[in-house]
Amino acid sequence: MKDLFDYCEFGDLKLNSRIVRTGLWESEREKSGNLTPEIYNRYENIAASGVGLIITELISLYPRDAFSKWSHTTHYTQFVREAKDLTDLVHVYDVPIFAQLGFVRYNKKAEQDISVNDISIEDIRKIQTDMIVAAQKIDFAGFDGIQLGLGNYYFLSRFINPSFNSRDDKYGGSTLNRLRMVLEMIKVIKENTNLHINCRLNAFDSSTNGMTLEETIEVAKLLEKFGVDSLQITRPRSPQFFTRENKDKNPLIDATSKIIENINIPVILGGGATSQKQINDILNETDIDFISMQRPFVADPSFLVDWQIEGDGVSRCIACNNCNWKKTSTCFIKSCSIDK
Repeated sequence: MKDLFDYCEFGDLKLNSRIVRTGLWESEREKSGNLTPEIYNRYENIAASGVGLIITELISLYPRDAFSKWSHTTHYTQFVREAKDLTDLVHVYDVPIFAQLGFVRYNKKAEQDISVNDISIEDIRKIQTDMIVAAQKIDFAGFDGIQLGLGNYYFLSRFINPSFNSRDDKYGGSTLNRLRMVLEMIKVIKENTNLHINCRLNAFDSSTNGMTLEETIEVAKLLEKFGVDSLQITRPRSPQFFTRENKDKNPLIDATSKIIENINIPVILGGGATSQKQINDILNETDIDFISMQRPFVADPSFLVDWQIEGDGVSRCIACNNCNWKKTSTCFIKSCSIDK
């Protein structure tokens, strides 16, 4: 039987458990972007807890992006040095760490939030170059991997989505063409860094003529073919989707299982799990081997320590989503959290 605390392999990486911590916002950074002692302490607590893999809070590709106020960027001058201190700290506990990289809007001088249909070939080359340069900085900083934001409603998720992309050039039309910008970028990152490449990918969406699970499976196959090492499956409105009312009805479980059937790289189920029993049931009733958690680590960065001791742990998080809505990396209503 599988257990969430199994030592296991994740591609070429060794994990201390099957739990992947996924970050969201980095509200505790200084205004200049620098890391604070609180951030280092939080990451150390997570790394020491028994987690298998850490994925950072969002690192925004552009300093004027929609989420840049609540996230890091690679643009501040001390990024590589401070991030190297962070990765060294996490590696003390034999835990690999990925940098989550993405952006929501593409802005060019006075033009703001340019649609995927209106960006030029030159704009595409600039985005690709910016992502590749950021990946090189991430590699220099000692990260084990990079997570490319192709999910939720980030720019690249819209670019590969037929509901948003109606281009008539080689970057529009077929699934391969809509994914071409990403595949070209991945090829260069693979050739110029030592990073494990993970892609955060929507299983499906509810937009008109949008991504179906069948097309997502086709995308997953292409990503694997072009060198992607692993996937994390999410949906456009995650984590807001996962609330106390629907936490036991996670449609991503079946979707993730179907994706796993069609590819041969590790796949992470994104979000929705709140208890040790629930996670172990998923692991043993499906082919899913890895499960990510975000808000439980906001409520208590060290909760996995208690889970290992108790053997029947339940997250203190009540899925109120204040940490998401208020764009913070801290829990606002711990007094409302359920008892362990």
